[in-house]
Amino acid sequence: MNFEPYPFERLRELIADILPKKKQIILTIGEPQFQTPDFIQEELKNYAPELRFYPKSSGEEYLKKAQIDFVKNRFDVSLESSELISTFGTREVLFNLPQFLLFDKVHPVIAHPNPFYQIYEGASVACRAKTIYMDLSESNDFKPFLTQQQRKQADLVILNSPNNPTGATLSLDELKVWVKWALEDDFILLNDECYSEIYQFSPPAGILQASLEAGNKEFKNILALNSISKRSSAPGLRSGFIAGDKNILGQYQKYRTYLGCAIPNPIQRASSKAWEDVVVSEEIRQKYVKNLQIAQELFPNTTIEPYTFYMWLKVGNDIDFTKKLYEQEGILVLPGSFLGRGGIGREYVRIALVYEEEIIRDSLVILSDFLCDYLKKGFDA
Repeated sequence: MNFEPYPFERLRELIADILPKKKQIILTIGEPQFQTPDFIQEELKNYAPELRFYPKSSGEEYLKKAQIDFVKNRFDVSLESSELISTFGTREVLFNLPQFLLFDKVHPVIAHPNPFYQIYEGASVACRAKTIYMDLSESNDFKPFLTQQQRKQADLVILNSPNNPTGATLSLDELKVWVKWALEDDFILLNDECYSEIYQFSPPAGILQASLEAGNKEFKNILALNSISKRSSAPGLRSGFIAGDKNILGQYQKYRTYLGCAIPNPIQRASSKAWEDVVVSEEIRQKYVKNLQIAQELFPNTTIEPYTFYMWLKVGNDIDFTKKLYEQEGILVLPGSFLGRGGIGREYVRIALVYEEEIIRDSLVILSDFLCDYLKKGFDA
């Protein structure tokens, strides 16, 4: 298998010989820099003695119930127990689910957005699958699309709405179209919704909502993936779920018993409390709201979507900009070309707005001034 290096590995190589002139600030990774809520930490401590037990590969019912209740409260979708699996985060699902789904396909085909979260590509490599890249650009408002011919070829289509890195989000009506296509052209449709809880105004729609609205009440061919990481500032919990088509999930659960991805019991205890919480998670969301407002204020000519905590900033030459910004100002961003293929993303950098308000404002003021000078001087653009 020939896996491409991860974006952060490429970034380390890019800046290896650069000594920044100022104090470093890392705005590359979507890792919340707010403290994990105390009640989550306390729950982990309280149930540490349960480490003596083997965790069930299927997960405990109290965690599944908390996640089912979350789906009901957040998306107004009622799920049966057979329609949700608690998972050890979402990255493992994005990698191993395609292998489960496509193992008997002679010529498997996966479609996913471009730019993208690199685990999508890794799954394609592991499945020996042909990849159809759904290029996201200004010309299509960063919205994914497949022709009818491509839809008929695809076995699995991965959406990512709200999208990392662009922030573009599919409306309920747009998601309903994808549900219709999944049924008409018989492909599995998976929406990665890990940024669904970061929004400024109204919450974005989910694929399970769209499935119900489209009359697909059994969620045939439809799957949703979500995580506690951003919502509760707790990526270390590795708590996620996959929900939807119970016919797929029933067999996938059997497959998972062989993977060794069972969630340790103390983590399940803490995760269930996090999924049940509606107070602290809202406080965390409001922090991101303020950061998005700051970014929109300081970059009025850039479209900064009210979803996710990323800026997808057009700079001209992403590699040159990243190196010079880091050297001169100590601010490290992620080149967009590291997230895309075929030249997609090369004019952009991704900036993670994951610190407290004061740090974000100070960093973005510097970044805004630097970008103005950079574009005026025409550095290698």
